[in-house]
Amino acid sequence: MTVPPLDRFLGLLRTAANDGSLVKLTLGKARAADPSLQNLFVRPVALKAGPQLTLVWRHATRDITKNFPPADGLALIEPLVGHDFLDAHLFTATQSAQLETQPDGSARLRVKVQNPRSTSATVPDGSASDHNHTKHYPIAPTAAWLRTLGVTNEHGQPRAEMTGKFRQIQKFAELLQHLVGETFPHQTALKVADMGCGKGYLTFAVAELLSESARIQGIETRPELVAACNRAAETHGLGTRLTFNAGTIADAELPALDVLIALHACDTATDDALARGLAAGAALLVVSPCCHKELRAQLTPPPVLASALRSGIFQERQAEFVTDALRAQLLEWAGYRTKVFEFISTEHTAKNLMISAQRIRPRGSPDDAIAAGIRDLAQFYGIRHHALATHLGFVLVR
Repeated sequence: MTVPPLDRFLGLLRTAANDGSLVKLTLGKARAADPSLQNLFVRPVALKAGPQLTLVWRHATRDITKNFPPADGLALIEPLVGHDFLDAHLFTATQSAQLETQPDGSARLRVKVQNPRSTSATVPDGSASDHNHTKHYPIAPTAAWLRTLGVTNEHGQPRAEMTGKFRQIQKFAELLQHLVGETFPHQTALKVADMGCGKGYLTFAVAELLSESARIQGIETRPELVAACNRAAETHGLGTRLTFNAGTIADAELPALDVLIALHACDTATDDALARGLAAGAALLVVSPCCHKELRAQLTPPPVLASALRSGIFQERQAEFVTDALRAQLLEWAGYRTKVFEFISTEHTAKNLMISAQRIRPRGSPDDAIAAGIRDLAQFYGIRHHALATHLGFVLVR
């Protein structure tokens, strides 16, 4: 007897949730009673209360996040698959499955073995407090390129001086895996540019995460780093899809893009990178700003804040806040949904803020309501010039 596609899919989901191999579940093509509901994202998390499933309901203007024990989460999710959501994409440590349901109830299931490069690795955590604890990493610590770049030793353990970098790579990979899954649930042949990629740690992580059909380009001004990264890519068989080129963020040649990444680009170089991503049509932008100098001289606090902002450290932090708040709002005005969050603990880097932006409106359809809020914020702090606003042709002062 042939098992219907929906039942097969739900069986795969139950197995993955119960044996710990679940990576994530994405439900799309919503036809729920609430017209603002767009997606439901599910991923496993380990909390003090034990294993849980985190469910994120993505609405047009808000996200709702709740945690459930696996059995309760599955009981909530299963009736939605093929009914409230016509599209379901399951990712496990060993395979992926996509269920496409038509409005008439007919369905098609496609299952494929997961690319080993994109699966999570389970390795000893090395914690002094619990030597039996295991930790799941999106990038296998035994990946040969980590050793070539000096991050790990021959046993796949982080070198003492690179522990922070190792954690940064893993955290970045975890975040990017989630963002790419949200933004491109069915697309694998992605075109990615990492602007100001430095020694290429995170650029290699992108190549490790994405499929063989993805094309990743690292842009770096220092030719010696470009040469070293290209040699490493060739050594590990990545040269056909991972390349490094010399150039600046503002001037490098870029093809049409799906994803633009720029981590710790100094001052207005972050704005240059965002502008390049917008011009290249990228649907996902991921930046971690650094060195907020542009607005510091312009910052004119309103009277109620004048005495508080006489301290240099407060001026610096206020300049960081205003710069990045304006960046996030300008991207929303330009048609993106933005998230601003902590990238990694300040124990590893003081520049730990990250902005992600996912396109939700066609290019050339700015939001006038958001424009008014941007100008109000700029006026409140006396800001007349902002690099990203200039790139976008947005006039801050009327």
